[in-house]
Amino acid sequence: MRLERRQGVPIAVRLALPLIAIAVALALCSFFLLWAGTNVGQAYLSLAKGAFGSRFALTETLTRATPLIFTGLAAAVAFRAKLWNIGAEGQLYVGAMAITFFGTGLVSLPPVLMVPFLFFVAIVAGGLLLLISTVLKTWLRVDEVVTTLLLNFVVLLFVDYLLFGPWKDPMALGWPQAARIIEEGRLAGIVPRSRLHTGVLFALGAACLVWILMRYTRWGFEIRAVGHNIKAAHFSGIPVKWAVMRTALLSGGLAACAGVTEVAGTKGYLTVDISPGFGYTGIAVAMLAGLNPLGVIGAAIFFAGIYNGADSMSRAMNVSNYIADVITATALLSMLVCSLLVQYRLRRD
Repeated sequence: MRLERRQGVPIAVRLALPLIAIAVALALCSFFLLWAGTNVGQAYLSLAKGAFGSRFALTETLTRATPLIFTGLAAAVAFRAKLWNIGAEGQLYVGAMAITFFGTGLVSLPPVLMVPFLFFVAIVAGGLLLLISTVLKTWLRVDEVVTTLLLNFVVLLFVDYLLFGPWKDPMALGWPQAARIIEEGRLAGIVPRSRLHTGVLFALGAACLVWILMRYTRWGFEIRAVGHNIKAAHFSGIPVKWAVMRTALLSGGLAACAGVTEVAGTKGYLTVDISPGFGYTGIAVAMLAGLNPLGVIGAAIFFAGIYNGADSMSRAMNVSNYIADVITATALLSMLVCSLLVQYRLRRD
C-alpha cells in the first residue's frame, strides 16, 4: 500500500474539513463523558450555553477569542513559510512589556494616537524577538523550534523579575503587577457591563488584512512559495532569507498584539498570568483553520467557546473542565487526519 496525492480536491471539501474535524472530536469525546456517567446531550448543551447561551457568555467567549486570533494568525503566517514559530507566548509577553514601558506615563498622546502607538511598539518588540531565532536559523542553521520555545521561558522569567522588582506597582498592595496603562491607551469597551473591548475589532481587521496580504500581494506569494518549495523559490529569484525574515517580523508582531489586547484591554496592567497559554493554543487554532487567516477567526471562537463552556459544563454536570483540553486536542488530531485523507488516497501496489 502507498499514499497517492489526490488531484483537484473540491474547495467545498477543504472548507468543510474543520467542521468535520470538530464533529469527529465531539463524537469521540462523548465516550469519555459516558465513561464519567454523564448524559452526553445535556453535557454538550450546557457547554454550548456556557459559551454562547447568554449575553455574558458570548462576550466572554469573544474576549477570550481575541488574543487567540492574533496568536493563531502569528502561527499561520509563520507556518506558511515553514518557519516553525513556537514562541508566540514569549512574543505576547514582549508586546505586553513594550506597552507597559511606554503606556504607563512615559508617552502621553490623545487616544486616537496613543492606541495605534502602543500597537506599533508592541509589533516592533514581538517582531524583533522572533527575528533573533530567524537569523540563527537562516545564517547558522539553528533549529528555530528550540530557540523560539526556550525564549518563551527567558521572557517569562524576565517579566517575573520586573514585576517583583523595578516595575512592581507600589499601589498594588503587594501583588506582583505593573502600573496601569494610562486611560488614553486603554482599549474602549464595546458592550456595557462586560469585558469585551475594541481589541476584537483589531483582531478581525488583522485577520482580513493578513488574508489579503497572503492571497493578493507579492509578499504573500513569496511566503507561500518559500513554504511550498524553498529550492524552487530560490531558483526563481525570490530572496528567500529576506522573505523569511520579513515573515518573522509579521508573525512576531501579530503575536505581540495579543499582549496589547490583554494588557490595554482586558486587564489594564501587566501581570505574570495575563496569558493562560494563548501562544501555544494559537498553534492549534492555526492548524484547525488549515493556516487560513479567515479560518483562524472561527477556530479561535471555537477554542474560546470550548474553554468557557467547559467551566459551565463542569458546574452543571459535575465533569472536570479538563474535558476542554481533551476536546481541543482531539479536534486538532482529527483535523490532521482529515487533511491527510483529503490530500492522499491509499493505492495498492
